[in-house]
Amino acid sequence: MDQLLLILSQNFMKNALLVGVLVALCAALLGVLLVLRRYAMIGDGLSHVGFGALSIAYALRLAPMAVAVPVVILSAFLLLSLAENNKIKGDSAIAVLSSAALAAGVVASALAGGSAADLNGYLFGSILALEESDVILSVVLSAVVILLFLLFKNRIFAVTFDASFAKSCGVRVKFYNLLIALLTAVTVVVGMRLVGTMLISSLIIFPALSAMQISGSFRGVILLSALFSVAAFAVGLVLSTTLPAGAVIVLCNFALLLVCTVVAKVRN
Repeated sequence: MDQLLLILSQNFMKNALLVGVLVALCAALLGVLLVLRRYAMIGDGLSHVGFGALSIAYALRLAPMAVAVPVVILSAFLLLSLAENNKIKGDSAIAVLSSAALAAGVVASALAGGSAADLNGYLFGSILALEESDVILSVVLSAVVILLFLLFKNRIFAVTFDASFAKSCGVRVKFYNLLIALLTAVTVVVGMRLVGTMLISSLIIFPALSAMQISGSFRGVILLSALFSVAAFAVGLVLSTTLPAGAVIVLCNFALLLVCTVVAKVRN
């Protein structure tokens, strides 16, 4: 216990906890919406776009986050636009964009040579090595995501469950679809420093699926998803003192999903 308290007293651990809890909440809230809309893999697609943007930024000697944030946001809007095209379904749109972005990232990384060495931190996460600027940016963006979600939660709920009915009631469906895409893109970008571009989709999907095993109401799923996400993050961070933090956090989420699945089976 004394060793645990000593670890938690370190500034880098305090920063990791602050950013991690906020990102975990964002991922949990958006994850429920994406899973319900059968868009669970959008996080994976946008993370590949983020990798491509970061690689190009390193190759051109530009600020990585300054490039990744607008590129991922624009890609989220593009995915939404493609998904509304009858000729290109949602999963196909994600596959097309993510594959192209990943390929561009690999080429840019190869062209950049040694200057792309820091990409490893974005690929697999480096939450214990956050700089002060990363912490400030992550806290601000996460707070914006949570605030906008809470502010528009009723309309987002309506659009998620029955877009046609919501539109007939005067709800601006297209606007709220764009809002969901925007919030998802920001969460993915911020989460890349938490668990990395290769694992961020797991942070979005697992808590939502775990909550859906236990609760049958939208409110219950939202609350449980947030609780599970934060709990899995906290446990994973504490256990990862000598292991890759991002991977351990994802494994904790996976273990929680297995437990919730077993509990649901027993209850039924």
